[in-house]
Amino acid sequence: MTRLVLDVDTGTDDAIAIMLAALDPRLELLAVATVAGNASIEQTTENSLRVLQHIGADVPVHRGAPGPLLPSTAVRDHPDAGQRIHGGYLDLPDARATAHDLPAAQLHVETFDGSEITLVATGPLTNVATALRLDPGLANRIPRLVLMGGGHIRANATAAAEYNIWADPEAARIVLGSGIQEIVVVPLDATHDALVTGADCDRLEALATPAGTAAATIIRTRIEGYGAIQPPAIPDSAPVHDAVCVAHLIEPDVITTREAHVDVELRGELTRGRTVVDLRPIPVKPPNARWAHGADRTRFLDLLLGAFA
Repeated sequence: MTRLVLDVDTGTDDAIAIMLAALDPRLELLAVATVAGNASIEQTTENSLRVLQHIGADVPVHRGAPGPLLPSTAVRDHPDAGQRIHGGYLDLPDARATAHDLPAAQLHVETFDGSEITLVATGPLTNVATALRLDPGLANRIPRLVLMGGGHIRANATAAAEYNIWADPEAARIVLGSGIQEIVVVPLDATHDALVTGADCDRLEALATPAGTAAATIIRTRIEGYGAIQPPAIPDSAPVHDAVCVAHLIEPDVITTREAHVDVELRGELTRGRTVVDLRPIPVKPPNARWAHGADRTRFLDLLLGAFA
């Protein structure tokens, strides 16, 4: 069984990731940390609590950073993308529980003690970078980090950058350069291979379980939003980026990866937040991550259907 902590900016695709992590019997979800990203910290925390309550999962939620490490006035190319794809507060009953008193960054410092616990980060990396600053030895105690972010051939927040990295590029650079033993980066290049269609939502809804019906509703929101802003390759479909990271923990081969050196551009007027991925046969710097460049749509959907049944 794989034990994990999720660091999320819940959000629609984070909601699917939380449900998959909490419900698949091959995983043990220890805690959820929240960060501001596609929604405010108040929304991402409440949404995480709502999702766990909806599926009956008793997992603590730890509130994290309300914004990036450095103040920013940058505006994404589609300012309404967060609302249209993520919808603010999820359409689930208000949470009865509240967040744990321990802040998210301190959760990471105290949880990762060198044992086999995986950190999965599917929002801006502010909490993780803050934890690494609080405890410089933490990088040696995190055996594996799987993060959703970046793109080599794809972007969304700007023409050059993916949202999670763009939202706090300083944090992303700190994390990628931290020396964590194993970093797996799951970018847009891979997650757009694992599109979920309207017909797939029908299959999820037919499960008639809390997770299945919620997933169908949430992903249909994503399909509508993507159709209006960033239509994917398959009509009537949408990527569910964050859940692909969790799926990788269950079946590693759901994504295909290669070693690469990954860094983040901080200063370019048009390229701030871009992941710079050195895929040359002889890179200048040694690899610091495994970069996902493809995903298996069928296997990913089967994992969702199996866990949510």
